[in-house]
Amino acid sequence: MESKRMKEDIVHAALTCDDILQEILLRLPEKSVFQLILVSKRWLRLICSSSFQYGYHTRWKSNLHFVGFFVCNLLYLGRRKNGIHRPRSEPALRLLPTCGEGDDLKFSGALKQLGYFIDSSNGLLLCGYHPMIYRVWNPLTKQTDQLPQPQRYYKNLCVAFFTENCSDGALHYKFIRARCECRIVEVKTVSIEMYSSVTGTWKHFTLTCSSPFGLSPWTAATVINGVIHWFATQGNIAIYDPRFGDRRIVLVKLPTGKLSYDYDETVLGESSDGLLQYGQSSNLGIEIWVLEKEEGCFSSNNISNMELKNRWNLRYRLHFKTMWKHNPNLGKPPKESQILSFLPRNSEFVFIRSGSNIFLCHLKNKSLEAVHYTGRGNTIMWDFSKVAPYFKPVWPHSSICDNV
Repeated sequence: MESKRMKEDIVHAALTCDDILQEILLRLPEKSVFQLILVSKRWLRLICSSSFQYGYHTRWKSNLHFVGFFVCNLLYLGRRKNGIHRPRSEPALRLLPTCGEGDDLKFSGALKQLGYFIDSSNGLLLCGYHPMIYRVWNPLTKQTDQLPQPQRYYKNLCVAFFTENCSDGALHYKFIRARCECRIVEVKTVSIEMYSSVTGTWKHFTLTCSSPFGLSPWTAATVINGVIHWFATQGNIAIYDPRFGDRRIVLVKLPTGKLSYDYDETVLGESSDGLLQYGQSSNLGIEIWVLEKEEGCFSSNNISNMELKNRWNLRYRLHFKTMWKHNPNLGKPPKESQILSFLPRNSEFVFIRSGSNIFLCHLKNKSLEAVHYTGRGNTIMWDFSKVAPYFKPVWPHSSICDNV
């Protein structure tokens, strides 16, 4: 009896210590962790805290829930005086929901005051009106951060938006605006401004490159482990790593495909193994490439020779005719199809578009699954619109953690 009592005391002492309890919960599957928030307010506070979420996502890959597609008409960006004005019947922040949660978000009214969709990261939405008004909205807390106006005016620009999980468990973000020179003459420098949610201020930098280049305007970067990848002119990727403080941009040539020399759509994303993947589609089909890199090629000593230490590997080449033959249940093959976007940290699936239909394509077995979204009857100017999938982190939230 005494031995049993001692064991019970040890268990009780362990479960009343937050550090020990956290170490136990970190080893449980996600579904079990979510169920344990019902045990007590203390367990709810611990599991919903940002520090525990950070530790759990460090140990396990974070689970993301697909909500729908955000649509932004590029013709409205930049407040062009002589440009096309958005009709009042068309919402600025247009969402095509694919689930009940997306429907709730669309009709909640929360999106009406945010402006146009620009980018998202880890569930946070970056919205606003180029080139001076920006807001960041957190769907979990329903809070909106109104960013101070940038110090510099860029008539044409591209952006990068990414979150950072810090050791204290807080979720911070950074937003970069990069000036785009819309002229034939290319330059070796680019002006950027970076905003940090930690400091709440903008900082201006000038990045340099060993070769003349230009960034593609009105595009959002793909950010992998803090490294920024922009589309650039002359078939290049411009890579910038702000962590090293070198303020240098390195150019990497995009691969040359065999399906066609004229590609209708090109997209960037992060592969399952944390590499940059590049997708391109023509009227014939899709090619998926991955940028392999040698160990340490992103260090500050080797970044200038990055183009010599990286190589593109072709992972998939799919012909649209073959793809539709593998899916006879979808009916008559469409006149045109194109790649739409990658999924976050995923090498097996891509979204493709055919007319007003969107499909989830399994690259390995060539299967297609129709994505049913609300609003298919509405007209979308696909050639002039950015259509981006929106994913939210799956994690419980409690108001009692807001002040923790």
